[in-house]
Amino acid sequence: MIASVSHISFGSLKRFISASPSPLNHELVERLRKLVRSNDLQRAFSLFYSAPLELQSHQAYGALFQACAEQRNLRHGVTLHHHMLSHPCSYSQDLFLANHLITMYTKCGKISNARKVFDEMPERNVVSWTSLITGYAKAGDEREGFSLFSAMLAHCLPNEFAVSSVLTSCRYEAGKQVHGLTLKLGLHCSVYVANALISMYGRCGRDGAAGYEAWTVFEAMEFKNLVAWNSMIAAFQCCNLGKESVGVFMQMRSEGVGFDRATLLNVCSSLYKSSDLVPDEVSKCCLQLHCLSVKSGFVTQAEVATALVKVYSEVLGEFSECYKLFMEMSHCRDIVAWTGIITAFAVYDPEMAIHLFGQLRQEKLSPDWYTFSSVLKACAGLVTARQALTIHAQVIKGGFGADTVLNNSLIHAYAKCGSLDLCKRVFDDMDSRDVVSWNSMLKAYSLHGQVDSILPVFQQMDIKPDSATFIALLSACSHAGRVEEGMKIYRSMFEEPETLPQLNHYACVIDMLGRAERFTEAEEVIKQMPMVPDAVVWSALLGSCRKHGNTHLGKLAADKLKELEPTNSLSYIQMSNIYSAEGSFNEAGKSRKEMETWRVKKEPGLSWTEIGNKVHEFASGGRRRADREAIYKELERLIGRLKEMGYVPEMRSALQDIEEEEQKEEHLLHHSEKLALAFAVMEGRRRSHDGGVAMNVIQIMKNIRICIDCHNFMKLASKLLGKEILVRDSNRFHHFKDSSCSCNDYW
Repeated sequence: MIASVSHISFGSLKRFISASPSPLNHELVERLRKLVRSNDLQRAFSLFYSAPLELQSHQAYGALFQACAEQRNLRHGVTLHHHMLSHPCSYSQDLFLANHLITMYTKCGKISNARKVFDEMPERNVVSWTSLITGYAKAGDEREGFSLFSAMLAHCLPNEFAVSSVLTSCRYEAGKQVHGLTLKLGLHCSVYVANALISMYGRCGRDGAAGYEAWTVFEAMEFKNLVAWNSMIAAFQCCNLGKESVGVFMQMRSEGVGFDRATLLNVCSSLYKSSDLVPDEVSKCCLQLHCLSVKSGFVTQAEVATALVKVYSEVLGEFSECYKLFMEMSHCRDIVAWTGIITAFAVYDPEMAIHLFGQLRQEKLSPDWYTFSSVLKACAGLVTARQALTIHAQVIKGGFGADTVLNNSLIHAYAKCGSLDLCKRVFDDMDSRDVVSWNSMLKAYSLHGQVDSILPVFQQMDIKPDSATFIALLSACSHAGRVEEGMKIYRSMFEEPETLPQLNHYACVIDMLGRAERFTEAEEVIKQMPMVPDAVVWSALLGSCRKHGNTHLGKLAADKLKELEPTNSLSYIQMSNIYSAEGSFNEAGKSRKEMETWRVKKEPGLSWTEIGNKVHEFASGGRRRADREAIYKELERLIGRLKEMGYVPEMRSALQDIEEEEQKEEHLLHHSEKLALAFAVMEGRRRSHDGGVAMNVIQIMKNIRICIDCHNFMKLASKLLGKEILVRDSNRFHHFKDSSCSCNDYW
């Protein structure tokens, strides 16, 4: 036996072949396989092509085709295929090699090449059919895969691998048919087939029924491996059956079955994707998962830690625990983990999300599409567009400047940060726009009260509008008092089945009619709704009743809202204000007392402004501020000058349980947005003295709706200061300039 074929001369090879060809051929095949196992595919092919034609056997071809399939090396595979077709002893009709070719092409993503080989085969066996069916399944071509599987039945019976493959891409109805066939052929006893059935039912399940069909298959299995348990957990999770998913995990633990990374990831997905789990259940299970992850060492894997971070942040709202876990991942933090933590803080604490993005950049990691999407979401929660501009530059530098989805996110971020001009610039520069692009621009105009701009943009829309399009249009008409135009748009929605109004649309219409004090029409719309009104609908009606003092209808709306959301402070506070406005202070007190009984807390009024690249927070009354006294003095000076211009505090905006007029006025004057404005004026004057750049626009963000008194205050202040004051409250933007507001006092 020769030690190394690569060192044999051609003359020696030919003399050896004449005496004993078989051992030498075996030696070449073994040498090729050894090189392949060493990942030295280039040397393997060099050895093969340099060998005499007599040694280029179908076994050698098979070994190399298999290597190309495993390493997904299409270039070498195609070259070898052409070489084989030109071989004197053509193997093109060889069943063994044809099957290898089909496998190679399917694994390399060339399903059309695989189908061509298959169609030209003079004979086929179960491996031929199974290989191509598997290829269609991996390509996600359910129709062709199922069609081929059906054709296979006329030629040979499928084995467990063919059935498992076709099930990976089957839809529900086709999957049910395959399930019936497995029972008829007795293949349902195979672990591979059973696992594939469980996954199919889970993947296709739109409701609990499919989940329980998967459970029937699972229970019937005589032997359940770890894949089966994981598949069942995932199936329940896909069917939004979180309790059942967690229950399978608990059963798995009680029976002493081990777990792996997939188990933990599937259970975590159940915790943050399923709606049937209460926070206490999620918290208990999350703690157990966290402990198991630490004990087993899986917490050191970025995917597991990131999944836990997602549960802590999205479901439990435990951001400190979430951040602590992330910091413990210092040895395994990849871009997915960073994106996960940024996403967690994007809404809860946008400034923290931006800070984390900066740390990511310091660690020399390159943000991907998902990272930019998350950090732009955080930018939308900031006071100014400064950070959005910075991220925009990095999006372009990272090669994502033409990405439609990220441009849509930029439009949203710029709109939320008060820069309508930048929104329009991004929109106009886009090479391609989808329906979200148009909707984002419409929402931007709506948010800023530009109803005269939103309707022409809608008319230019060259894509079929969707549900979100009509929400933007109706919302804009509502905030601008354009009731007739809004009702015309609302009626047009009934012309097409796909644009029939949904709950959010009805809420916009109720809000629009209620703001215009057209309560009879609003009640009629509610009666005609084809679905039960939700909390948003009743909230819209209640807000209008508060504005116009409609006590009877307001009480009805408040009662409905309490039934749906008993811990929502809105119903109690609005009714208290309605009663107080009409002098029914006993009833107002009862409403406040009811809040205490239910332990409902009112959201505190907070405002933010950005000065010198730093965001400053203000609470009503100036709490949390060490410089409160200085701000009070500045505010008093400002109020004194405004009163000379005709400013009179609107006492109806004060807390109704304050009896003395002086106390009411003091309360009004210490609203958070007034404190933010006084601070901005004070800091602007200091910066001017220090030679800094003067602020032409003062931007303030507020977490709740601006009151009438603060609205009047800001209008006069804009004229006194000679500056534009931009206030973003929970509903919209108010552009105050020269004693007027962009909302025309209708909000």
